[in-house]
Amino acid sequence: MTEIKIDTEFIKLDALLKFANLVASGGEAKIRIAEGEVQVNGETCTQRGKKLRPGDTVTLDGETVSIV
Repeated sequence: MTEIKIDTEFIKLDALLKFANLVASGGEAKIRIAEGEVQVNGETCTQRGKKLRPGDTVTLDGETVSIV
C-alpha cells in the first residue's frame, strides 16, 4: 500500500488518481471512475469529485493508496 500525504483538508478523487500516478490523465480518471473501476474505502465509487480525507483508501487495478 502506498501512502500519499496531503497538506490540505481534502483531495478530490480524480486529482488523487493523477497525483498517485494510477492514471495517465484526467480524462482517463473520469472514464475509470464512471465505469466503476475505482473503490474508495472498499466500496465502488462513481463520484469523480468525491472528497477524500486522511484515513481514506483508494484502490484501482489492485493498487491501493492510503491518504495520510
